[in-house]
Amino acid sequence: MPTNEGSRVSQTPYRVGFLLIDNFTLIALATAVEPLRVANTLSGTELYSWTLLTADGGMVRASDGMVVMPDAGIRDDDQFDLVIVVAGVDVIHSFSPVQVRWLRQQARRHVLLAAVCTGAYVLASAGLLDGYACSAHWECLEAIQERFPRVQTNNRLFTVQEERMTCTGGTVPMHMMLSFLARRHGRELSNAVSHMFVCDRLREESERQPLPLLPRLASSQPRLAEVAQLMEANIEEPLDLGELAALAGTSRRQLERLFLKHLGCTPSRYYLRVRLERARRLLKQTSFSIVEIASMCGFVSATHFSRCYRKTMGRAPRQERTVVWPPGTATDGLTDASPAPASSSREALRRASTEPNYGMLTKNVLSR
Repeated sequence: MPTNEGSRVSQTPYRVGFLLIDNFTLIALATAVEPLRVANTLSGTELYSWTLLTADGGMVRASDGMVVMPDAGIRDDDQFDLVIVVAGVDVIHSFSPVQVRWLRQQARRHVLLAAVCTGAYVLASAGLLDGYACSAHWECLEAIQERFPRVQTNNRLFTVQEERMTCTGGTVPMHMMLSFLARRHGRELSNAVSHMFVCDRLREESERQPLPLLPRLASSQPRLAEVAQLMEANIEEPLDLGELAALAGTSRRQLERLFLKHLGCTPSRYYLRVRLERARRLLKQTSFSIVEIASMCGFVSATHFSRCYRKTMGRAPRQERTVVWPPGTATDGLTDASPAPASSSREALRRASTEPNYGMLTKNVLSR
């Protein structure tokens, strides 16, 4: 890779293909492609070219309901230096065998393969992350861990290893691409691109994803955040309150005070919610039986699990799995036979109904 900082590169542009998976998130695509655009602008030359791809060259719908027209469909004779899989909502049901075969073909050609948001699930399904370290959005990590045990999942923002790059969602793809630019051209160009985005801090590969249930407490209550991380890391064999307190260097009573003051619940109640949230993701994203999921989430029996799940989540585990997209709408194509087309926001909400986080803030998340 060229590493001449600030120099102009008079050569064929580095070719990047963005494989758009149905229900991909626009923010992941935008934050991955925009650094390439600005790198070209600031260097005054075409360092990078990019192509938006779908399986057949047809339109694809993003997770917010917007429809995107790609540049091309995937072909056997495609020539790329880097292919980035862009996915999002309900990734398990959104990609096709054709896309998997094409990705395997790219791997045989030693094309650099990357994935943003939940795109790592597609690469893992193709067997292209076996033996590799992998980052992915926290919401689909369990599905990758359980379905693809040869993939070395982690909770880092992004991971670069040999011919693979994977990252989480949101704005993190921008940081992964800024790191990519720095490795190819040096820090001067990468920093200049980040300044164009008014980005005051480049996030490092080793940084971890923030805990979904503790978005603001990590800095103000580090001990509480530490205990929450211990809970997240010990789900199949839960730790008792005494063990948690000892590992955090505090007493049981002080730990209970912290949870009641900042989260409005006891540690045991919070821990139960963490385990049930993982169970919900497994119910939505895998085909494991309820007995298997109960064991994976630290419950002594399926009966006990079902009782706790119904009481806390408001429905039985089997009912959770019956929530599917209504037939005859956007899953059957991009046209709608109804006289008045549904709004993008309503369509996006309908499509999100299968997601593990659907409606989670309308429930009594942490009952007191």
